Amino acid sequence: MRILHVIRSLHPEYGGPAQLVRCIVGAGPRLGWEGEVACLDEPRQAFLQEIPFRVHALGENRSTYGYSKHWVPWLHKNMDRFDGVVIHGIWQYQSWGTWRAIHGRKPYVLFPHGMLDPWFKRRYPLKHIKKWIYWNLAEYRVLRDASFILFTCETEQRLAPESFRMPPWNAAVVPYGAELPTGDPQRQLEAFYAACPGTRGRRFFLHLGRIHPKKGCDLLIDAFATIAARFPDIDLVMAGPDAGMRAGLEARVAAAKLSSRVHWPGLITGEAKWGAFYASEAFILPSHQENFGIAVAEALGCSKPVLISDQVNIWPEIHADGAGLVAPDTLDGAKNLLERWLALDAKQREEMGQRARACFETRYNLDQNVGELVRFFQRM
Repeated sequence: MRILHVIRSLHPEYGGPAQLVRCIVGAGPRLGWEGEVACLDEPRQAFLQEIPFRVHALGENRSTYGYSKHWVPWLHKNMDRFDGVVIHGIWQYQSWGTWRAIHGRKPYVLFPHGMLDPWFKRRYPLKHIKKWIYWNLAEYRVLRDASFILFTCETEQRLAPESFRMPPWNAAVVPYGAELPTGDPQRQLEAFYAACPGTRGRRFFLHLGRIHPKKGCDLLIDAFATIAARFPDIDLVMAGPDAGMRAGLEARVAAAKLSSRVHWPGLITGEAKWGAFYASEAFILPSHQENFGIAVAEALGCSKPVLISDQVNIWPEIHADGAGLVAPDTLDGAKNLLERWLALDAKQREEMGQRARACFETRYNLDQNVGELVRFFQRM
């Protein structure tokens, strides 16, 4: 079976959807199927040279929408090579352009990747009006004609109809998966310490993701400032690409005289990323909206408890499995997460780490979840 995945971008800064596609297609050969990716990245971008599977970069510009005159002709020419298509994300040309090329000719499934969450409607009401117009002109048809709409958790599926009038659909839940690291953990630790030398010998909480308002980064910085004096032996690592708010957050850190205890290694990948998980006390994400959070699954796979807000849509599963701590996406909630973790003794932390790994194996094992995706195509 050969499956084509289409996505706006495979750049690591694109976050969870890009990482998911890399994991899924990379896992294909050992699961008995083949995958290729078509994206709207420009073909000369350096990061594409490092990807081990076949990628067709058809972008022409770096606009948010990503229109490309090459997209539809390429799909017309190549779609007979594939048994089915997975569309990742909406609101950009990879969804509408793919519908134009293949609807009625080739089965496809669609992952909205949280882009139908009503948080965006509340947070950006003017943008929602623009989306509403585009929804009625184009995007509605993409969802209407999909063989399945695939959500990464039950909460995401439940919330989606609160944003727009949904067409009749076949909806199903296929959780994200994550790959476990391979290689030498000690080498991975050293790779992280090379990227973030100030953390060597220190306990720290790890935030790994875009430095973006949606992620609750300001809440985390302010919460850490309130508890730092009482817990002088613990630091905070803010790892990830800047989405425009890092300078302001660093100013808050400096005002609180915590610059030596809050670390900003930027985007870390590969061995340094896995080393960050292994070296950390726990992973923390006080996000205002997160349909899944692949870094959450990766932390669980590394036996690290996750401290998350109740706006990370997989929080009910995390709570039920005792694999982490949950609180509201407020300053008090972020402070509560830090304080509750620091109040645990060593045995309690170790037991929660064991439950974190069990949660990963039960719910977020990549091979298991990719196998479920392939079964959707077999049924079609």
